[in-house]
Amino acid sequence: MFRFANIEMLWLLTLLPVFVVAFILYTRRKRRQLAEFGDPELVQTLMPDASRERPIIKFSILMVALALLILAAARPQYGQKSEKIQRQGIEAMIALDISNSMLAEDVAPCRLDRAKQVLSKLIDQMVDDKIGLVIFAGESYVQLPITCDYVSAKMFLNSIPPELIKTQGTAIGSAIQTCIRSFGEPNEAGRCIILITDGENHEDDAEAAAKQALEAGIQTFVVGIGKTEGSPIPIPGTSDYRKDREGTVVVSRLNEDMCKSIAQAGKGMYVHCDNTNTATRALQKELNNLATAEIDTEIFSDYNEQYQTFALLALLLLVIDFFIFARQNHVLTKLDIFKERK
Repeated sequence: MFRFANIEMLWLLTLLPVFVVAFILYTRRKRRQLAEFGDPELVQTLMPDASRERPIIKFSILMVALALLILAAARPQYGQKSEKIQRQGIEAMIALDISNSMLAEDVAPCRLDRAKQVLSKLIDQMVDDKIGLVIFAGESYVQLPITCDYVSAKMFLNSIPPELIKTQGTAIGSAIQTCIRSFGEPNEAGRCIILITDGENHEDDAEAAAKQALEAGIQTFVVGIGKTEGSPIPIPGTSDYRKDREGTVVVSRLNEDMCKSIAQAGKGMYVHCDNTNTATRALQKELNNLATAEIDTEIFSDYNEQYQTFALLALLLLVIDFFIFARQNHVLTKLDIFKERK
């Protein structure tokens, strides 16, 4: 498989036609200036060392060398190399609440964005652990299967909007059950579910789901986000807030009792998330207490760099260009190696 690692560098190739047009205009202008002195053939006899072909050849070589350097900067890669990597860590599934109530701004910038920030910092501190992502509102979906690819985990995490799930609500129990099904084959590694929500559960029995997870050897940690006094829910793209059928502004409140009950049922820990890093530190401390084990053996694939070939060809052309003079060399022109000897 062939690809460019820095494909945006290929935009520099668009400069080559500009240079070609500029060179043509410069050459024509130079010829017009010479024509003003007199007959071109006569002027040519007065400049025996001048060459029409050599500047074109030198310019062509420079353009090809520049194109090769741009291709080298774009880092062409071909094929793959693989190596085995042993991982020793835990397995964690993140269940992220993306219901409309998570847009409340009682924590900055809003509950959902703050939750993403906390989880992003948590992922940054992971080394050999496996992580997956489940999103939920009225329904739950696996956004990222359990993996060691932290780059993809952060990418999926940062690209989650509330409108991704059309069915609104807060089905925490369904989210926990989805997390349970997302784990692989049982092993000796510590397993946990990291549930981050405002606790407004209106759909199912979340405590029963946490107990079911515990029976499968999976602890449930709960991160409650928001404030107990609550906050209105803004409507994206407007300056208005969500209202109920009577026209009253809806105030969303953190249900800490629900969050603590879920954590207690799952033999995990409850931590309140505010605008500090307290939640991240507390959660990381608990995760470090989980048992680690060899959770998988991965095949790590990477591409073989091919930029060296383009760079060496460009260097060779630049050396050749250096030894080509713009004017004719009388010493070399006197050497006729094809002259028939008598």
